[in-house]
Amino acid sequence: MPGSLEGKVAIVTGVSHDGQVGQAVAQALAAQGASLAVCARTKDNVEARAAELKSAGAKVIPVAASLTDEAQVKGLVSETLGAFGRIDIVVNLAGGLTIYKPSTEVSVEEWMREVGNNVLSAFLLTREAFPHLAKAGGGSVINFARAGNAQANMLPYNVAKAGVVALTRTFALEGKDAHIRVNAVAPGLVDTASNVAMMKPKDTSKWAQRGEIADTVVFLASPASLGITGQVLDVTGWGLA
Repeated sequence: MPGSLEGKVAIVTGVSHDGQVGQAVAQALAAQGASLAVCARTKDNVEARAAELKSAGAKVIPVAASLTDEAQVKGLVSETLGAFGRIDIVVNLAGGLTIYKPSTEVSVEEWMREVGNNVLSAFLLTREAFPHLAKAGGGSVINFARAGNAQANMLPYNVAKAGVVALTRTFALEGKDAHIRVNAVAPGLVDTASNVAMMKPKDTSKWAQRGEIADTVVFLASPASLGITGQVLDVTGWGLA
């Protein structure tokens, strides 16, 4: 099939909890034939997600790592190469919103943590994987930005996701001669288990669905998107951003 990922190897970060985007992305890539290295900070969580994937027939290894630690990022890449011998796809999903308060109340530690989890993690893994993507003849890096305009009480997150867009476009320019595509997915409100539990909506039909996010990642990872790089694709559902 045009979007088949048979023979390809993907690193997917942020594959931790049940009912979240990382789980859906890993499942969708595996369904198209990709072998996976799935990563999260917590060992028990990432091993549980890997066990689910294995039970469905996927070739997968779990790697517990903090992606703001340069040595642990190098370890993730090394373990992936040791298991599969190549890297074709990198999905930088780790990060997210954890600081929600007025900007004047944000501490330096909170700022550094939010920006680090979202931008530094994507930088370190992309930088480490880039030579291996080039060696494989090219590949795809998929980052995660956010749809819509900046929102109040989310300053570090707003800045971090703007940084992800700049990182995406810069790596895209630097990767084009090696046929490395670098794009970003920008979700709106997503029907994750955590969002539903926190917001208790009556209806999520207008939210972006986890499967829609995963399908977009598969598209950007596959040969169907060979002409696309340096782009940010909004996936907002019917409610828009």
